[in-house]
Amino acid sequence: MRAKRNVLTYLAEKDWLIIFLWFGLSLISATLEIQRENINNYLIFKNVFFHVWRQLPLYIPYPNEYYDVNLYGPVFSLMIAPFAWLPTHIGALLWSLSGAAALFYAIRQLPVTRIQQGIIFILCSQEMMGASTWFQLNQFIAAFIILSFVYTIKGKELWAAFFIVLGTLTKFYGIVGLAFFFFSPNPWRFIGSLFLWAAVLFVLPMAISSPSYITHSYVEWIEALVHKNAKNVDASVTFQDLSAGGFIKRVFHIPWLNNLFVLVPATILFALQYIQLEFRYNSRYRLYILCSTLLFPVLFSTSSESPTYIIAVPALCIWYALQPPTRANNIYIFVSILLVSFSHSDVLTPWFRTNIAIPYAIKALPCLVMYLRICYEIYTKQFLSQSTNTILTSDRLKPVA
Repeated sequence: MRAKRNVLTYLAEKDWLIIFLWFGLSLISATLEIQRENINNYLIFKNVFFHVWRQLPLYIPYPNEYYDVNLYGPVFSLMIAPFAWLPTHIGALLWSLSGAAALFYAIRQLPVTRIQQGIIFILCSQEMMGASTWFQLNQFIAAFIILSFVYTIKGKELWAAFFIVLGTLTKFYGIVGLAFFFFSPNPWRFIGSLFLWAAVLFVLPMAISSPSYITHSYVEWIEALVHKNAKNVDASVTFQDLSAGGFIKRVFHIPWLNNLFVLVPATILFALQYIQLEFRYNSRYRLYILCSTLLFPVLFSTSSESPTYIIAVPALCIWYALQPPTRANNIYIFVSILLVSFSHSDVLTPWFRTNIAIPYAIKALPCLVMYLRICYEIYTKQFLSQSTNTILTSDRLKPVA
């Protein structure tokens, strides 16, 4: 198994291979879905801009335009605007590739070696390919969370706050970026920047609509999310709630379980990671918190679907890239990627997908195990172990200047 890890390290040095796996596979998969006219999510997104522009209700069905409903905030209309004016097929393709590019850029900014980044790209490439076929926003949300982490530890609070607020006002998942507040060398600037961007991004969509319309749309957005949550917990909807709560309810046959019985303990476990805050300038501790933060909104949200896991999978890969190349770690990541990124494909056979992966929300299992493992390793200070052949690009134990 050690030799296999060396092969992975060798492949991670090949930029051409990484570009092909990341962008080439995404391009191929997105193109195939466009040819099949399977671009409903993009049609929803495209029309968010036109609905805001025409001041039409954002959260009602438009069966003549697409099926399902929009669930993103009004500021999303500005994100999708450059694509909305393009011919639909071209816009859909560029939107999908832009999501891949955003996450690629974010991972390249992580404070780890280029080889470690390469390992992350290779291990995430299957999940990236799958996410590209859904034309969703999740790749951007993952990028926003990572960039809010990167800019916080760099002392660039204005940019960190921008990505936190933008992520929050589009899909709400971006709010988890607040977890990096304690890593900021300028906490008051961090807080001020949050208020600044909250005001700017709240008002900005009014430029293409009106103040009353945008204000009312935000009220309707909250109502739509509450309604969607109620639908997600319906056990008969097997493609929704692929979360830790959904996994527990389906495996143990307790569909009546309130999600709070999972969310509250998970939040307490997350908060307890800050008992080691004395090490907040240690790069390894920071990256462990990043991994935990990426996992949290996917694992403990009833809105989690298969393509949502492009937010969580980088956490598995970042953690692995920081570990020594042991047999146990190699087996662990192999099984994790297999169950998360391949469980909904034909690799594990259609029977496994239909009878095991989807009905029991198996995608959540490796991520839940990782979340608990990261919490344990932080509680027990295992992140301080230096028995590894990986080298961080920054491992300072003093505040950033």
